[in-house]
Amino acid sequence: MPLDLSIKLIVFLPLLAALVAGLGGRVIGKVPAKVVTTGALFISCLLSWPIFLNFVAHSAEPTVVPVLDWIRSDAMSVDWALRVDALTAVMLVVVTSVSSLVHLYSWGYMDEDPSQPRFFAYLSLFTFAMLMLVTADSLVQMFFGWEGVGLASYLLIGFWYHKPSANAAALKAFVVNRVGDFGFSLGIFGTFLVFNTVSIPAILAAAPGMAGSTIGFAGLRVDTMTLLCLLLFVGAMGKSAQLGLHTWLPDAMEGPTPVSALIHAATMVTAGVFMVCRLSPMFDVSPTAMTVVTYVGAATCIFAATVGTVQNDIKRVIAYSTCSQLGYMFFAAGVGAYGAAMFHLFTHAFFKALLFLGAGSVIHAMHHEQDMRYYGALRKEIPITFWTMVAGTLAITGVGLFGLGFAGYYSKDAILESAFASGTVHGNIAFFLGAFAALLTSFYSWRLIFLTFFGKARWAGSEHIQHAVHHHHEDESEEASDHDSAHDHGARVVEGTAGYHPHESPWTMLAPLALLALGAVAAGFTFAHSFIEPETAGEFWNHSLAFNEHLAHAMHEVPKWVKYTPFAVMLIGLAIAYRNYIRVPGAPAAFVAQFPGLHRFLMHKWYFDELYDAIFVRPAMALGRLFWKRGDEQTIDRFGPHGAAALVGVGNRITTRFQSGYVTNYALVMLLGLIGAATWVFWWVA
Repeated sequence: MPLDLSIKLIVFLPLLAALVAGLGGRVIGKVPAKVVTTGALFISCLLSWPIFLNFVAHSAEPTVVPVLDWIRSDAMSVDWALRVDALTAVMLVVVTSVSSLVHLYSWGYMDEDPSQPRFFAYLSLFTFAMLMLVTADSLVQMFFGWEGVGLASYLLIGFWYHKPSANAAALKAFVVNRVGDFGFSLGIFGTFLVFNTVSIPAILAAAPGMAGSTIGFAGLRVDTMTLLCLLLFVGAMGKSAQLGLHTWLPDAMEGPTPVSALIHAATMVTAGVFMVCRLSPMFDVSPTAMTVVTYVGAATCIFAATVGTVQNDIKRVIAYSTCSQLGYMFFAAGVGAYGAAMFHLFTHAFFKALLFLGAGSVIHAMHHEQDMRYYGALRKEIPITFWTMVAGTLAITGVGLFGLGFAGYYSKDAILESAFASGTVHGNIAFFLGAFAALLTSFYSWRLIFLTFFGKARWAGSEHIQHAVHHHHEDESEEASDHDSAHDHGARVVEGTAGYHPHESPWTMLAPLALLALGAVAAGFTFAHSFIEPETAGEFWNHSLAFNEHLAHAMHEVPKWVKYTPFAVMLIGLAIAYRNYIRVPGAPAAFVAQFPGLHRFLMHKWYFDELYDAIFVRPAMALGRLFWKRGDEQTIDRFGPHGAAALVGVGNRITTRFQSGYVTNYALVMLLGLIGAATWVFWWVA
């Protein structure tokens, strides 16, 4: 198949499938809608891998596939074209692979949902928007995909719109991202103003020539590239949930679990990292912008890791883990290790999708119970889910030594070593914060495994399980009484959760877990040479991002203690989790009793939501009430439509008194009128 046709099919098949399922879902039915959308994504996936492997093997040249002329307006000329280079090829396999497996997984997870065609249409629309973003040849086209994933995330997070919490979470994600998108749009406007084009290749070619130039902004003269990069980075902070604009990400767990996997592993949150790497030649021109990116990434990394240690909702633990891992990617980009940032994005997609879908399998087995405090002893009940989630945990905690390990071992260690090798103050700070975050990552990841799969079964405390058992025994008793009314089957109704056995998920959910587990195990050592090795990575990236060959060499020459630090902190985190949740189960409660302030601080997520509520929400509500009560009701309505209506009513009541039907009353009114007219005449004559 011609390459141009393959690229068009990869991008537009998900859109076509979304239209078929979304507009014709009620006509064709649930199963055809699922077949169309899932089939389209698997075709896109199968077409994407050969393109990626071709770049791995041959360092192929970029391909630009024109689609149509889009905008012609004076100096602005925008063509809709699909650009595929090494960076895009990486994103194509990440997006289509995870999305196709999420589609398949959703067959089992969403099996009982009545709105499946709508759900699958949203998934495919989400994937199309992300594919448009990563294949963009211009900033305007990138913005189209950027806003598309924002819209699709709103639709998917609020998919269960009958739940107020889901509606609130969808709105929160939409509003917070509007803040970031405002910065991103200002960055695009400024870039066009400076470079007189929105073509990404033209901008990147001209960016080094803008070093040292200044531009007017808010009444000040500021460095041109620093301003543009920071404005663009605000957009990345919103999409990729960096500290300050991160508050929407945990609430996004209100959507179905497959949505969480798609958002967190392959689509929306990776858009910011991709954008920074795509525009890396611009960021390289501004050391100040690079420093800001490093500090924001490192701060996000440690913030989310600390909060993740105290979460009890299994999906929220993994959500904060995503936030933390994105911090790693950004501070890697901030020190100039763009190849390592993209490598971690690549490996993270596999093990994070695996962990989310594994969590969904646990939730499915536990009748939608998400609180890990009501789990325990599940490893024998759902063994396939257990082993795949262990593989994901080994990958995210970076288990490996002497050059051989799971996926995270290669990518996360490369980031930490690059940060140290950069030799800058902000690079060293990022290294030490990243190392401590790796310890916390190991702790909360193994805490999740131990609470969920080990120890005693704690299912009796779960209302979801009790409700399921109650209905199960009601159905069982009714069926038994229908077949054998002579026996007392009421005695079979069991108290609590005795007799309840969690069930393994169907094959449609387990097959994606197995494939993702393969990626979590093998993606690191299979592709490390292409992404980060100085001898081969430069040829692989082929100027699709700013690959720093000097840093890539320096990364391999750091001291031994730097290389072994990630492995050491991983063991420390594992040991603490094992002690607290296997050997001494009472230790966490004792720690909380000893440090209640710290626990409260982390449980309230560093009080960001409360701070934003005090600074933005309450003043906005108060201002709204002021305009509503004082402005609208007491001023506009009072003296406007309500006042006019009241005045007419008063005049009507007065005039009705004269319409009595008595001649004497009419004569009196006529007399008063004559007197008034005569008075007016004499007044003016005099």
